[in-house]
Amino acid sequence: MDALHALHGRVSVPRLTGPAPSPEQREQLFKAALRAPDHAWLRPWRFLVLEQPGLEQLGELFVQAALHDEPELSTERQDKLRRQPLRAPMIIVAISCRQSHPKVPASEQDLACGAAVSNMLVAAHALDLGAVWRTGEMAYHPVVRKGLGLADNEQVIAFLYLGQCLGQRKAPPELATTDFFTPWSGPAAG
Repeated sequence: MDALHALHGRVSVPRLTGPAPSPEQREQLFKAALRAPDHAWLRPWRFLVLEQPGLEQLGELFVQAALHDEPELSTERQDKLRRQPLRAPMIIVAISCRQSHPKVPASEQDLACGAAVSNMLVAAHALDLGAVWRTGEMAYHPVVRKGLGLADNEQVIAFLYLGQCLGQRKAPPELATTDFFTPWSGPAAG
């Protein structure tokens, strides 16, 4: 699949099944991530690759985080949290590693990590894999941060769920570029 076809056809695929990406597919995904734009070549990212039993452990970490906030959390809600990471055979946790730099603010470093995730999403589509970028409250919870081993300068940018498409891939919506791109001729008057 050529690059423009992959970019124009990519959609999120939330319904995933096994198997997880093969070793060859993983290498292609990982290489795509490392080609993301990155001001000053800081490489402000790292990635955790979770499969079983790591997916179950992440689910337990989600439950611990929720119980920390709500000790009387229902069993039903605990079970739902426990199952969330099991919606895919593999999850890549993308972590922004913010570094002190006089010309590259932390926000740019977060964006670079996000671009790495975006590259993996497009690469997954090109490899005929399904993928969806998820975050949610657990991405920012201190119990989850600690359990994943994040340092103070780190932030989860994405839980990238990967696997095989379960069912038909949705068609991408048709968007008019003129709704989003307009010529600019200089500062507005007055």
